[in-house]
Amino acid sequence: MGLAIVFFLGIFNFAAHKAVLESGHRMLSQIPWFFKPLGGRFSLFVEFAMLLAAMVAVAGGSAGWAWVYVLYSALNGLSAWLIASGRL
Repeated sequence: MGLAIVFFLGIFNFAAHKAVLESGHRMLSQIPWFFKPLGGRFSLFVEFAMLLAAMVAVAGGSAGWAWVYVLYSALNGLSAWLIASGRL
């Protein structure tokens, strides 16, 4: 069950991340140089690595990492909403 929750939260995180990248927010011009390859889309690979690590940890029986990923997803969603809606 925890693995499915982390997987679906991963889909949410990718959608939120893509919305931020496509928002054209001025903050995106200040990202570090190591995220600039592929037009700033390299950060999606980092997002994938975090999802993969969380899924491996949860599959290994660590429910605590599922809760950490839930918290990360909540903060990620809030941040994406603030950036994409222009409130930040």
